[in-house]
Amino acid sequence: MRKIRIAQIGTSRYSHGTAIFSTLAKYPEIFEIVGYAFPENEREKFPQNIRPFEKYREMTVEEILNDDTIEAVTIETEEIYLTKYALLAAKHGKHIHMEKPGGASLEKFEELISTVKANGTVFHTGYMYRYNPAISDIISRVQAGEIGKVISVEAQMSCWYEPVWTKWLEVFEGGIMFFLGCHLVDLVMRLQGAPKRVIPFNRSSGRYEGVNSRDNCLAVLEYENGASFVKTTSAERGGFLRRQLIITGTEGRFEVCPLERSAGNGMQCTDFTLCKGTEWAANAENFTSEGYGRYDRMMLAFGEMVRGETENPYTCDYELELFKTVKKCCE
Repeated sequence: MRKIRIAQIGTSRYSHGTAIFSTLAKYPEIFEIVGYAFPENEREKFPQNIRPFEKYREMTVEEILNDDTIEAVTIETEEIYLTKYALLAAKHGKHIHMEKPGGASLEKFEELISTVKANGTVFHTGYMYRYNPAISDIISRVQAGEIGKVISVEAQMSCWYEPVWTKWLEVFEGGIMFFLGCHLVDLVMRLQGAPKRVIPFNRSSGRYEGVNSRDNCLAVLEYENGASFVKTTSAERGGFLRRQLIITGTEGRFEVCPLERSAGNGMQCTDFTLCKGTEWAANAENFTSEGYGRYDRMMLAFGEMVRGETENPYTCDYELELFKTVKKCCE
């Protein structure tokens, strides 16, 4: 197996940059890390993130882009800069793994997608629930018809943020809907496709004086046979362990709650139920997934795509439609 020469551009305060870099380092037989770059004054802004990078070479963005031996990059800047640096990488012919969901500009995201399609290079995004083994299995079973025709999806992903973090959400038009809700929109669209209409309800909880971010958000996605919804707030105590996905079909219902929890030793697992009974108080079967690393499968899949061993099931057209729908949810 040939190693993939790879570099990372960026890290951030609240997203997955350090975890992604550490995951690459975890698999030296697959990824040969050439170095990293900290644009946008990240070294000064995020000194707490530096340690995982210290044993590797610090480079400039230009050095990474102009090194033809570096075939792949991970783009892990702050969200507002993601599309900017992914587009630069695409223009230099790199395979790209980019943190979700992208920058704020739809026009620049469209240019990024057009560039990647013209290159024929890999464009892979950091929606880690795509690689959650339980959720992947459930979606496959739903698509195979196990619970009949899907009539609704309910997805929740909440948490509790202190004032500084909540204030930071003001940089996004949709606040927490843009930052976390994008994961949920992806789940709904994987199950039901693009909605006919999106009705957003995004508000500020008003819990911190002088903080006006939209931290209490819900969006209704309209489909032919009804409505699905995504709900996310950064004002819910204990919200992490109440993150939930409910898929209701004409012949049954899957429920995942929480979406993930600690299984110890740095691993995660997922609990879910399947109910197919028709009696009033029908019982559900209970299941727990195997343990998994939160980002391992995602980055290993990226490696397989770069080596040409597998195709990305999430096409550029899908990524663009997803981004457009996320933007509608953030209005």
